[in-house]
Amino acid sequence: MSGTRSSKSLSRRAFAGMAALAAAATATPVVAKIRRVGNETILGDGAHTFRVRHNFPQLPDRFTWQTTHNVAVDSGGNLYVIHEGHKDKKEHPSIFVFAPDGTFIRAFGSQFQGGGHGIEVHKEGGTEYLYVCGYQQVKAFAKLTLDGETVWFRKAPMESGFYAAGEDTSTTAHWNRQGFLPTNFAFLDDGGFLLADGYGAFRIHRYDKDAKWQSAFGGAGAGKGTFDTPHGLWIDRREGREPSIVVTDRAHDTVQIFSMDGLYKETLTGFGLPANIDTWKNLLVVPELKACVTLLDENNAVVARLGRAVERLNQVKNLRGQPDKWLDGEFVHPHDACFTPTGDIFVAEWVATGRITKLERIG
Repeated sequence: MSGTRSSKSLSRRAFAGMAALAAAATATPVVAKIRRVGNETILGDGAHTFRVRHNFPQLPDRFTWQTTHNVAVDSGGNLYVIHEGHKDKKEHPSIFVFAPDGTFIRAFGSQFQGGGHGIEVHKEGGTEYLYVCGYQQVKAFAKLTLDGETVWFRKAPMESGFYAAGEDTSTTAHWNRQGFLPTNFAFLDDGGFLLADGYGAFRIHRYDKDAKWQSAFGGAGAGKGTFDTPHGLWIDRREGREPSIVVTDRAHDTVQIFSMDGLYKETLTGFGLPANIDTWKNLLVVPELKACVTLLDENNAVVARLGRAVERLNQVKNLRGQPDKWLDGEFVHPHDACFTPTGDIFVAEWVATGRITKLERIG
């Protein structure tokens, strides 16, 4: 009997091994390959194949990119880009809007110059609005119309008890756990939203639909519910998964997952300074400042690492400041990424000359 069991066990192991080899032979490589097809750069394989269009939107001559930071797309496919800007160029806009084909439409948001950071589009009662974060000396967050008119403008939530006196009026960036330097948003089903204080108190704040502070979770720590630079966040509503709050714990190179009540659930590892989150269908995208844009499936398994160039980033000193050394299909410092309604991906990179790449889905 023992010999029979052993024979069957070996048989099962052999079959499993052959099945694994067959699966490996047909699976999409995790690190996406780059190839030239005619005049086009193609990135990826299978369902995760994209046409690469670096420097997709072009600014009019009267404007310049001043370190691109984040991107967002409205329901019509229009692209919204925010750059950090220079505080000594207060009349220069920090937000630019482009049509789906990359044609410039309008610019606004000079109030965020020198601190432009997070930007999201959110639909409320049939109307879409922009939510904007400003760090550095701006130290504020706001709700705007898509044309740039201010609906409300908020500073540090002093009622939370986390901030130093005067932090709601100061225009000096305090890079400590009593400073307020907000970075990104996520939106709740009840009309409220979450705000990441990614460079200040390391807290995730919860606000109601009228932008009134409700509560917070997180704070500085070693992980598993606390953070070292909780830079980006999103609500994961992918089908088949329990809704959850996803936070990029950037300096820990991890992504943390929380219940909708803000209770810690798990940590995903293996990233290089993950900066933000977005979802589309079963996919979750994580732009990483260390030269990569990662796609995860509904089980949070990595299915593609797009434009990964970490080794080259380590080899070339100050690669972000040398555009002549950037290679097609490779990223330098992805700071944000968002899906379009059709599954294309826009990537904003933290480079002084500015760069917005469109990955057009052809898989």
